[in-house]
Amino acid sequence: MTLAIDIGNSNIVIALHREDSWMHSFRYETKETQPEFYYENALRNILLEWNIAYHDVQKCVISSVVPDLNDVISQAVRYVTGHQPLFITPEVLKAIDMPVPHPYEIGSDLVANAFAATRLYGDHCIIVDFGTALTFTVADKINGITGVTIVPGLKTAIHALSTHTAQLPVVPMVLPESAIGHDTTSAIQSGVMWGYVGMVKELLKRIQSEMEYPYKIIATGGLSSILYPLEKKFDVVDKVLTLEGMRLIYLNYTSKH
Repeated sequence: MTLAIDIGNSNIVIALHREDSWMHSFRYETKETQPEFYYENALRNILLEWNIAYHDVQKCVISSVVPDLNDVISQAVRYVTGHQPLFITPEVLKAIDMPVPHPYEIGSDLVANAFAATRLYGDHCIIVDFGTALTFTVADKINGITGVTIVPGLKTAIHALSTHTAQLPVVPMVLPESAIGHDTTSAIQSGVMWGYVGMVKELLKRIQSEMEYPYKIIATGGLSSILYPLEKKFDVVDKVLTLEGMRLIYLNYTSKH
């Protein structure tokens, strides 16, 4: 049984893999660093809710883009399960069976996406991850990650409007029928949501024009289903792609060490 913890800027995702499938998952908002016992109690409660005995968790892999949380969550996992988790560090990235450019700079979540996509869906992939940042990762099985495009994510864009203006509120992330807003809420929704539909289409078009081989477009991330007009642009929508990539990296790395 494998426990995967994906520590992102917006959310921490905890998931459990058993018998070739992801059986359970829990997502909560990333907050300022809390005391160690906070994460230990939270993990114990989650496993209890899932009716999972602590000692049944024998493997744990963590991907993190929030370094301040690494030590406290690592200790919590060790205290609860009795096992040292594997962090997907630059040293791990350099050891897996996929070339990773700039391992000390690139996010481990992007590498997990690329590792899973090129092993599950085809030799050449474009992975569109709708997270705190909206990322487009170009990868193939032989050369690994060959390029990444990053823009602010949907939630980031909406919060930026609220944070940097005096009278604009945070609005629900809903795609309105009209591209013309008729009040403050719908004005922001139509601008941001339909704007992102157009941006994704244009970036995919430009990225595709530069690729020499057939490819598959894989969408992932918690917000991947909000922009439904884009559905036909994706060959696959896989919301657990990052988790699956983390698990595969764990297996690939530990098989050598």
